[in-house]
Amino acid sequence: MSRRVVRQSKFRHVFGQAAKADQAYEDIRVSKVTWDSAFCAVNPKFLAIIVEAGGGGAFIVLPLAKTGRVDKNYPLVTGHTGPVLDIDWCPHNDNVIASASDDTTVMVWQIPDYTPVRNITEPVITLEGHSKRVGILSWHPTARNVLLSAGGDNVIIIWNVGTGEVLLSLDDIHPDVIHSVCWNSNGSLLATTCKDKTLRIIDPRKSQVVAERARPHEGARPLRAVFTADGKLLSTGFSRMSERQLALWDPNNFEEPVALQEMDTSNGVLLPFYDPDSSIVYLCGKGDSSIRYFEITDEPPFVHYLNTFSSKEPQRGMGFMPKRGLDVSKCEIARFYKLHERKCEPIVMTVPRKSDLFQDDLYPDTPGPEPALEADEWLSGQDAEPVLISLKEGYVPPKHRELRITKRNILDARPPAGPRRSQSASDSPLSQHTLETLLEEMKALRERVQAQEERITALENMLCELVDGTD
Repeated sequence: MSRRVVRQSKFRHVFGQAAKADQAYEDIRVSKVTWDSAFCAVNPKFLAIIVEAGGGGAFIVLPLAKTGRVDKNYPLVTGHTGPVLDIDWCPHNDNVIASASDDTTVMVWQIPDYTPVRNITEPVITLEGHSKRVGILSWHPTARNVLLSAGGDNVIIIWNVGTGEVLLSLDDIHPDVIHSVCWNSNGSLLATTCKDKTLRIIDPRKSQVVAERARPHEGARPLRAVFTADGKLLSTGFSRMSERQLALWDPNNFEEPVALQEMDTSNGVLLPFYDPDSSIVYLCGKGDSSIRYFEITDEPPFVHYLNTFSSKEPQRGMGFMPKRGLDVSKCEIARFYKLHERKCEPIVMTVPRKSDLFQDDLYPDTPGPEPALEADEWLSGQDAEPVLISLKEGYVPPKHRELRITKRNILDARPPAGPRRSQSASDSPLSQHTLETLLEEMKALRERVQAQEERITALENMLCELVDGTD
């Protein structure tokens, strides 16, 4: 009698668990916009959620520790004149977030470490270049200040946020609305899906389609695609019979998928969240109440179903914590932030282990917050893998860094004198202009304080006269 051999994998018993009630974020009016984005972005410091807002678009930014009921007057980030459709934290600066909106603009914000007393209304920079709404944002994984945006005008723009300039504009590749865009691990290629039902791999610096596959999924509903660590592609879509599917593709041979998994007939678009360190892909459908997860391996059948985390309430959106924000002492390998109608609930994915020691097989070195390249180096053709950090001692965030904008003088067309590596905001000396600005601010503050003191003296005199009069 043949005995069934169970596949060996350290992730076979990964289980999901919702956080306790006091660890959730209550009383948040999550946006009701009908757009297939995650509506939530999270990093080791902050949780950002797109919320309902009258007269424009807004999102709320909460320190991770600020759990419980959120005050209805808690300050928002407001500046867009139309609904916010997507938000994305900068991977190289935990205080910088970009937002894309129906109003055709992209705004980049500096979030302070302290809780602001009023709404944040002034972005560090506003990026204007799209002619229709902007629904997709994605920061470059290894180059500093490089941000991608994709809009309803079927155009992908890659910006240098540090100068506010357009680095590249890919405007004749997609004939219809773009549904998803994803960088590969070193940011040399893009994978895009489009309403024309074609999956494309693009070299952005050459503005060329390197490979493409028409109708990777036969169904009519939107596709999504993400790169795996070894350069393959994972796509989610629908079969002709409206069954949801997960497919694994080798870009060198786009004829047939390497593997294909069929799931159910729900109509929610599956958002794939891929973890390159563990090679696990998590599928979260809008309107679903479950998260399915699969392990991707090198041996057939390549895609292995692991488990499903189920809960009672459907999800409106989902945030996915970067690896450096996880609790390694509890063998936590992923953490999601599930949006309900009025709250956000953390969901923790854990590998059961008996030992309290650091499990180095679960936590290989992972991308840290230091960029590997400057924007101009990447644009000139250089590629670099992410700068990795060890999580053995737990992750300690670097000190607060300002995002500095350097607007270039468009009248000065002289070429730069040789390659120059731009300094980060943390190690740059204070310029003469900055010193003058600070001195002016101090002078204005002193004048204001003096005026207030004079006003207080006048009020005290009036009060004394009133008291003397009543006597």
